[in-house]
Amino acid sequence: MSYVELVGTLLYLWSVWLIAQKHMLTWPVGIVSVLLYMLLFYQVRLYSDALEQVYYLAASVYGWWWWSQKGPEQDATSGFHYSRRRVWWLTLGITLGAGLALGGVMSQVHLWLPRLFPAAAAFPLLDAVTTVMSFTAMVLMAQKRIESWLYWIVVDGVAIWLYFVKDIRFLSLLYVLLLAIALNGLRSWHQTYQATKHQTARQNI
Repeated sequence: MSYVELVGTLLYLWSVWLIAQKHMLTWPVGIVSVLLYMLLFYQVRLYSDALEQVYYLAASVYGWWWWSQKGPEQDATSGFHYSRRRVWWLTLGITLGAGLALGGVMSQVHLWLPRLFPAAAAFPLLDAVTTVMSFTAMVLMAQKRIESWLYWIVVDGVAIWLYFVKDIRFLSLLYVLLLAIALNGLRSWHQTYQATKHQTARQNI
């Protein structure tokens, strides 16, 4: 385990705790964590994960700006729902298609840009698909769509194995915790959805 991995993971956990407390400091702490992870993933040739951090960096900068303008808002306790079946399958299809396309690019990027990527990517298809799944999960979660947790469960399960194989053991352990959170999140959101559904049904009687 490197110092980059250790410090980045500790800062990431701290930023998660801070955002749960709705504290402005979550954004600068998260930005430092993202930068360290970007360096780590580049070093171990998980290029899709390294590029993913660029998105997280932009999102963190935007979040810091937005919170400084508006201030943190309380999370609503209603509105959790599943997508309609057609939307669910369309979203899944787009996600897998985009992930496979990105994986194809990542499998050849060391040939196109050898100076920037001197070695072939490790597990390019698997890494790319889970990266795109993370983007999809974030969008779905922002819209309170319960199936977002299913994406996170798959991503976390794959990440546990992938990072263990790449000898990033501390990060692999972190994803065990994230998997537990995802499973609990799915249960909690579904229970809220069911309770709201039953309450609405009683009101319509």
